[in-house]
Amino acid sequence: MSLIISTEFAKLWMKMTKDWKTHLEEELSPGLTEGQLVVLELLLQYQPMKPSDLLAYLATTPAAITTLLDRMERAGLVVRSRDERDRRIVWVTVTEKGDAEAKRGIAIREAFIDGALDRISSHNQQLLVYLLGKVAHT
Repeated sequence: MSLIISTEFAKLWMKMTKDWKTHLEEELSPGLTEGQLVVLELLLQYQPMKPSDLLAYLATTPAAITTLLDRMERAGLVVRSRDERDRRIVWVTVTEKGDAEAKRGIAIREAFIDGALDRISSHNQQLLVYLLGKVAHT
């Protein structure tokens, strides 16, 4: 691959991810962050989960997950509870407020992506997803 293509891809990728993060952080605040949205989505799919289960999905440390869950619990988005049979185990579940915030966050993200994809034809949207899948090795 040529250096020009690699450089251009890197510039476009960085701009796109920066725009995405900036938009999400602005639209989700003050009730939610992008990281919290990711955790809520994981929990809605797999709950209950142990905090350590989140490590497989998030590029972070156990300490950072604990801090994130502390903030989410204080905000009323999640609840942590001890396992009835083994008190060493902590389970995390989504609250009603967390469920509502997750739905709001998903709608915000989908509207942003739809707006971006609406700039290209349906065929090119499918092609883009296909090519990104190739780049991501999926």
